[in-house]
Amino acid sequence: MLLLAVCLIAVLSPLVAGRWPAGLLLHKWRWAWLVWASLLLQVLIIQFDVAPVLAPVLHIATYVAAGAFLWLNREVPGALVVGAGALSNGVTIALNGGTLPARAGAVEAAGLDHDGSFANSAVVENPVLPWLGDVFAWPEPLPLANTFSVGDVLIAAGVFIAAWAGSRRIGARDAGEPVAQTD
Repeated sequence: MLLLAVCLIAVLSPLVAGRWPAGLLLHKWRWAWLVWASLLLQVLIIQFDVAPVLAPVLHIATYVAAGAFLWLNREVPGALVVGAGALSNGVTIALNGGTLPARAGAVEAAGLDHDGSFANSAVVENPVLPWLGDVFAWPEPLPLANTFSVGDVLIAAGVFIAAWAGSRRIGARDAGEPVAQTD
């Protein structure tokens, strides 16, 4: 939820400067259903008790689908930065059996307890690429307390780039729009 909240803030941030993220919101996305299906599947995996053998495989599949979406839309400014973050997370998750390894101190600072159920991020014994896991904490008592990774930071930065790159001043006319004449 923390990363989704940061990405929403990123998309809305141009409004603070009197701009709107036209390039991002009006873009004709290729295969947009891939990213929505990935997000929905991640929510289902995390929120509901999915078979322990199936959950890690589905988790990795969400990153493959999101990666395909990003590749198909790579001309959008920021998409490759988001892709680099997703690739960092996805590879680390795949190499750790479907779970992003988390630093124990970060998990404790965020006040997380996974009670033995599948977690997309958790403390993993002998993790592969642990520095790419959830090593940072947005600690309790802050809202949306959670852990996050370098990949998450790249994803958020890419969304900020995408939102601002195509932003327009609110009320500005398009270049092809005729100017009204006054006498």
